[in-house]
Amino acid sequence: MAIMITDECINCGACEPECPNNAIYEGGAEWRYSDGTTLKGMITTLDGNDIDAQNAFEPIDMDVYYIAPDKCTECVGFHDEPQCAAVCPVDCCVDDPNHEESEDELLAKKDFMHL
Repeated sequence: MAIMITDECINCGACEPECPNNAIYEGGAEWRYSDGTTLKGMITTLDGNDIDAQNAFEPIDMDVYYIAPDKCTECVGFHDEPQCAAVCPVDCCVDDPNHEESEDELLAKKDFMHL
């Protein structure tokens, strides 16, 4: 499952540089598949949608840092544990029950974003 950042976030920003997928964004910032990945031009997402990798998506949160679940792999394929949770001083990086994925699905997502 993807990781999410709760409202307890203190906006310290410690998590953002730790994400190997560039899935963490400051509150209010738009996110893109192309940010920090090898995805460019028109892509077909893992759920079958055709989009431009540089298409800007609405921020998921306006006030605190957030994680784009379509890009979060829980650091599978990169690290032994989610790095955002490891560095968060207030333990607000937690499992997102709305985005449950198997390890195989997370690895497929990693491979999709990092050719």
